[in-house]
Amino acid sequence: PSPTGYLHVGGLRTALYCYLFARKNGGKFILRIEDTDRERYVEGAVENLINTLEWVGLAYDEGPTKDGKDIGNLGPYTQSKRTEIYRKYAQELIDKGHAYRCFCTKERLEEMRKRQEENHLAPMYDRKCLELPKSEVETNIKAGIPFVIRQKMPYETIKFKDLIRGNIQFDGKTVDDQILMKSDGFPTYHLANVVDDHLMEITHVIRGEEWLPSTPKHIALYKSFGWNPPEFAHLPLLLNADKTKLSKRQGHVAVEEYIKEGYLKEAIINFVVFLGWNPGSGEENEIYTLDQLEKAFTLDKVHKAGAIFNLEKLDWFNWRWKKQNFLEKLAVLTGKIDLSDEKSYQEFLKKRG
Repeated sequence: PSPTGYLHVGGLRTALYCYLFARKNGGKFILRIEDTDRERYVEGAVENLINTLEWVGLAYDEGPTKDGKDIGNLGPYTQSKRTEIYRKYAQELIDKGHAYRCFCTKERLEEMRKRQEENHLAPMYDRKCLELPKSEVETNIKAGIPFVIRQKMPYETIKFKDLIRGNIQFDGKTVDDQILMKSDGFPTYHLANVVDDHLMEITHVIRGEEWLPSTPKHIALYKSFGWNPPEFAHLPLLLNADKTKLSKRQGHVAVEEYIKEGYLKEAIINFVVFLGWNPGSGEENEIYTLDQLEKAFTLDKVHKAGAIFNLEKLDWFNWRWKKQNFLEKLAVLTGKIDLSDEKSYQEFLKKRG
């Protein structure tokens, strides 16, 4: 997640699916703070993110802690502490001819986009700086002219298999030469994540559908470095009742707001896991503990279509869990079950339905 405020419901769903997938397959669930967008950084957001993950019960195996230290041997797990690493790999891409420095001003880029829009062309960088002579590049650098580093997209078909969406391909000619390093010296998501995923030995990347168009850029970067890419799984969009993309204009989108309103963590977990996943095979049960979800969850049961964010369903889950907690307490008080006895507890649940 990016520390730009509270944890979005969509961010919690991504974390939950990653957590469940890791637990189901004997892997590790890693928390990495992606804070390279310094303009949007919010003080205290990292601590808030960790607190929320702890509250819902998603314990990570590697990542930063609230006291600024790291758990795990492949850190730092905060991207702003890894800038020298990204600069090294950005230079490697330039040296190999897979990236180039771009000195274009904001005004020129805006004029370029305007012309493209007028001519009904896709908004893409026109590669003006790609063919700059080496001497001119060196002169610009010595003169202190600001520049970004852009990826040189290969003009070829890029294919990959998405674990949710199947075989996908993009024509490299239709993909923009993405900025990899900004003029402030910080990387963009594209370079930082590819480098970190490789160095942190990531095998599976589970993220939102909005990142699908960026995947060919990432596949091309892996190829440029000579690395094997991880497997990708892109989750369906979260939608409002009117099927527009979920936004705070139509209600709360921050997990913390629901915590403040008194929703139980079990209800939030159950609600979020069904935003795109279903156990299938005629399974009608909708009430799962986190332990039960670890056993039931598989990526092949995740939908491709957008998931409707229905607050009435969240209210139902909350009522259902409050009822279950009350009945369990009542049964313990009356001696009908012993919660320490798993068999007794399961028989109790079966009778109650």
